[in-house]
Amino acid sequence: MAGESVQQLTLGDAAPDFELQGTDEDTYTLADFADSEALLVVFTCNHCPYAKAKFDLLNEYADQYDEVAVVGINPNDAEEYPDDSFERMQELVEGGTIAYDAYLRDESQAIAAAYGAVCTPDPFLFRREDGEFQLAYHGRLDDALNPDDEPTQFDVEEAIEAVLSGESVADEFKPSRGCTIKWKPGNEPDYWDQV
Repeated sequence: MAGESVQQLTLGDAAPDFELQGTDEDTYTLADFADSEALLVVFTCNHCPYAKAKFDLLNEYADQYDEVAVVGINPNDAEEYPDDSFERMQELVEGGTIAYDAYLRDESQAIAAAYGAVCTPDPFLFRREDGEFQLAYHGRLDDALNPDDEPTQFDVEEAIEAVLSGESVADEFKPSRGCTIKWKPGNEPDYWDQV
């Protein structure tokens, strides 16, 4: 089932902190990315065709922007969706399919809920301001909202360029679209009735 992102965090809000295991089996928090000028957190997964269609784009951003940490977070229920398992995440990283700065597992799904994530992919771009990451952009990666579409407008790239130039980002909300997050029974967040 496909869904579109909804706004839970407001521009300027601090990034909710996390403590999540990466595919390298290290534990990551926001502090691990404190040297970056910006942080792109993308809720994503291994199996969704919408997410898979953006692997290369996110890899490109991780490679292109040294000042930006690109972090993928997979919150999906791996019991119901075995292709979203941690082991499969590791395989995708080891095989080079995913080359973000970190690919993390949100086993409890609490972090996805804290960010207000709805779909895969669901991107959040934060600028580093006064020692913390503050939301600068939330919405689609680009205008190719279906897996086979070719993009003509790169919204996240424009937002990254604005953040790195010290400029404000256009605040028109253009939601991302993708497979809805696969919540474990009883884990659906309060905002889920808006989706």
